[in-house]
Amino acid sequence: MRTPRFAVALTLALAAAASPIMSIADAAPADRISVAATPTDQLRTTGMGTRIVNGERTTVKENPSVIAGMRVGGGGPQGQSCTASVVGKRKILTAAHCMVDTTGAKSYLYGDDDLNTPGDETFRTAVASFKAHPQYTGSGGWRTGHDVAVVTTVDDLPVPESQWAKVAGSGDSALTQPGKSGTSLGYGKTSASGGSGELRKTTMPVNDPAGCQVFDIRVNGDLMVCTGYNDGRTADCSGDSGGPFIVDGVIVGVSSWGSSACDRYSIMARLTNAMGDWARAEIGGTQPGEGKFGLALSPASGKAESGKHVSTSVTTTAGDQGPEKLELSASALPAGTTATFQPSSAVDSGQVAKMTLQTAASTPAGIYKVTITAKGASGSKTAEFTLTVGDGGPGDGPRPSASPGTGTVPPGGYANATITVTGGTGPIRLSGAGLSHPPMFTPQTVTAGGTARMTVMGPYQRGTHKVVITATDSTGKAGTTEYTLTVR
Repeated sequence: MRTPRFAVALTLALAAAASPIMSIADAAPADRISVAATPTDQLRTTGMGTRIVNGERTTVKENPSVIAGMRVGGGGPQGQSCTASVVGKRKILTAAHCMVDTTGAKSYLYGDDDLNTPGDETFRTAVASFKAHPQYTGSGGWRTGHDVAVVTTVDDLPVPESQWAKVAGSGDSALTQPGKSGTSLGYGKTSASGGSGELRKTTMPVNDPAGCQVFDIRVNGDLMVCTGYNDGRTADCSGDSGGPFIVDGVIVGVSSWGSSACDRYSIMARLTNAMGDWARAEIGGTQPGEGKFGLALSPASGKAESGKHVSTSVTTTAGDQGPEKLELSASALPAGTTATFQPSSAVDSGQVAKMTLQTAASTPAGIYKVTITAKGASGSKTAEFTLTVGDGGPGDGPRPSASPGTGTVPPGGYANATITVTGGTGPIRLSGAGLSHPPMFTPQTVTAGGTARMTVMGPYQRGTHKVVITATDSTGKAGTTEYTLTVR
């Protein structure tokens, strides 16, 4: 029999001491599935297993960018609800569900190592505004990803610029490769039924998401980082949501969801992709560890027919610390396209390299945003090149279709369909609405003519349900189709 457990967006807490990476042979049985549950700090786990996942006590002095997220009615000490990171003068990075999925006026408290003893804090400020990632789908959106938000506070935060947390972007994908390990920080619970409010840290490995499919919702490796262990020997827990997962001094993810018993993998919202780029743009200014050299493209856009190439000059300038070695790379390339740098991808700041984008005969027409990254000892910088292939793609938006267009399942059962998208420009993102559990798409992003596998979970209410599938391209144009799910 399957033993039901509960996966939750971890308005999260922290857990046990680090252990060596476990092998596949040590993993939990494949038929042990955790079921999704309410992703807030109000989670109640009465009757669940209570494996203790104690972490190591730490301090704000040792981690000066960490800050406690509070809300009226919050489940932790003094109303603590989430954990977050100071990333600017009045900017805080946290999980989108900490802002969207919870009620009650929100504020942030800084400088306290133990929220169980009121009065130790040095600063408290209210929320002026926040922006959740534009593709976060609203309450419960953590299930499908994009669980990141940038908060603007009413007052200046008492953290010097040199101690602001550094946020990863699409040029930092190596930091979330399986085999890396990082530190998670949070004020949450020490077990599913344990206490909370103490600032703790733990070390967890980064895992291949293919080995983390132990929940009733998919761990999407494009948007999520699977960390920790399948036996939960150390994990995030209720109250740690939004807290940082740090690799090599950089926040590569924010705590998003996991098991309500805090005894399985901890899932982070991935920042080593366009989500991190979005967050950095919302934060504004210069990231800590950057700004020691300059990077520019001339021209910043170009056009090539499929099978042809286009070039641009990548100009670097030395910063106030003098020349440094830089490594150039390009990412977010359209299908079949390669990038080469001449005379080399290794340059000294102050030098110019020629970048050539060679498309393939099969590269679809469209408009693509290519990211060029320069990495050096002082940090990294990115620039964007707009590549138009052919005529830029059809003028109309994407047109999705579902095959089959209907499905019948028992309550709680699963159905699959193939989604084919025609038309549209550049990367096309799929999303769905109409069910309590949004559909899952594999992959979630396709190009014109591409297909994805859609998996839907039937509600526990019998009847007929309409699922609206939306395809949105890189220009913002969208098309929809319907899938009919019958729960018998």
